Amino acid sequence: MLTLLELLQSGGIRTMSELADRLRVDERTVRRYVDHLIDLDVPVESVRGRYGGYRLAPGYRMPPLMLSDDEALAVLLGLVAGRRAGLMTTTGTASETAAAKIRRVLPERLARRLATVLESLAFTAPPGEFAAPEAAVLLSIADAVRHRRPISIRYTAADGRSSERTLHPYGLVAHSGRWYVTGADAEIGEDRTFRLDRIADTRTLPGSFEPPAGLDPAQRVLSGLAKAGYRHEVVLRIQGTVEQIRARLPASVATVEESPSAGGADPETEGWLRVELRAERLDWLPPVLASLDRPFVIERPDDLRSLVIALADRLAASARRVPPHA
Repeated sequence: MLTLLELLQSGGIRTMSELADRLRVDERTVRRYVDHLIDLDVPVESVRGRYGGYRLAPGYRMPPLMLSDDEALAVLLGLVAGRRAGLMTTTGTASETAAAKIRRVLPERLARRLATVLESLAFTAPPGEFAAPEAAVLLSIADAVRHRRPISIRYTAADGRSSERTLHPYGLVAHSGRWYVTGADAEIGEDRTFRLDRIADTRTLPGSFEPPAGLDPAQRVLSGLAKAGYRHEVVLRIQGTVEQIRARLPASVATVEESPSAGGADPETEGWLRVELRAERLDWLPPVLASLDRPFVIERPDDLRSLVIALADRLAASARRVPPHA
């Protein structure tokens, strides 16, 4: 859309075929871009006739971008943080070039102050190394979410199998450095979650859909991740509060629900929560359960019971050791 605006700002009438060729899109997409510009109060005029097309109203100029000191710092820090968190598109240099453009037009006084902040800033975690989605895919899905339009996606699963699916997208979710889209898979009639970096192409389909009432896309993504198909299915009962359990087993890892009480007033049966999770490996779970410091029961698998006992034996042996005399 910004490229279209740059073309129109160069003056004269641009034909539909010329704009479609320059933007490498079809004419329908050009019309949609023009509608977006008009929605932003950019005065794009339609010229009819054999040599008709689009042009900007005479005298229109892009307004200057005015940023206060705080706003400029917020934009630059946001670009740095987004790049490190992995929330970028495949045009990996876009955040760097955008930051460079902003810094280039800043007054020298402000540029020096911001450079001081950015050069002295350190992060406690290393930069995220995540596959990034295509910008066109991200924008296309966002448009479908906003207008509640079904889309066709070409998706490659973790095992390398490719498929084409029709999706009713509910929302985009950023989680742990990755982009996800959650929605209803129209062919199987079930809600699904897809990673955007595994979507190669999108196409908007005719029609519309109505998302479920009270929808929370972020919670759906977390629940989907917790129920993903891994090697081991773990079922626990833990005596404690949801907050205590979530401190070690977040929503993206496990589901938590209340267990039915056997007697209603027996303190031995009250306060127990049922926890389910799936994991490719079990060796990380015993230390997590130990750090919870809450009573728990392992329903399955038995392999986890053995790992917990082995950890307890190692901890007890270490606790009994006496430091050697100097």
